[in-house]
Amino acid sequence: MEVKKSPKADLENKKGIFTEIGLIIALAIVIVMFSVSQKEKVIQEMAVDTVIEEVEVIDVTTEKEPEPVAPVQQQTVQVVADILNVVRNDTEITTTFDWIEDFSEAEDIVITPIEVETEEIEEETVFIVADEKPSFQGGDLNTFRNWVQSRLTYPQIAQENNIEGTVILKFVVEKDGRLTNIQVLRSPDKSLSDEAVRILSRSPKWAPAKQRDQAVRFSYTMPIVFKLQN
Repeated sequence: MEVKKSPKADLENKKGIFTEIGLIIALAIVIVMFSVSQKEKVIQEMAVDTVIEEVEVIDVTTEKEPEPVAPVQQQTVQVVADILNVVRNDTEITTTFDWIEDFSEAEDIVITPIEVETEEIEEETVFIVADEKPSFQGGDLNTFRNWVQSRLTYPQIAQENNIEGTVILKFVVEKDGRLTNIQVLRSPDKSLSDEAVRILSRSPKWAPAKQRDQAVRFSYTMPIVFKLQN
């Protein structure tokens, strides 16, 4: 005899539905588990952050160094030995000066002026005209001029600037034949006059001028020509 099942009691027809329900339940459990684990993690992290540690506060005190004490300077007070006499305003005070009496008894002071003897310096006369004029190496002024011209060295600076001309000098022949008081009366350039003075200062001695058979000083004026050769 074949047993017949009711279509309502056959579970094969509802297998797909049960499978879907199972998957939904499993997915819901997984979602719930993930949410629970994330929540616990957040709670743990918050718990860690909110922990407040108690720190014992210790007062730190710094001992203040004592201020250096300045050395005590010993002060000495001089005691005045003299005793000051305090007098009243209406007391008359008299003071005597012995040195006034010394002056009154002294003799009269006589001031004698010091006489200074002044020696009159007699300047010797310089002649320009004399009984006998000075001579140079047996000749006259022209002989001396030739001697000077032969020893002149034309200054280099005057040559470079084409400077030439006549230098007029004045000098004195002393009683011993020396040349002194050499003066430049006129010159086109200082280099030319310096050269002329240099040569005159090296002059040998002259035979002095004579006035009444006595040697005298004699003054000469002499031109020296500087001329460039073309």
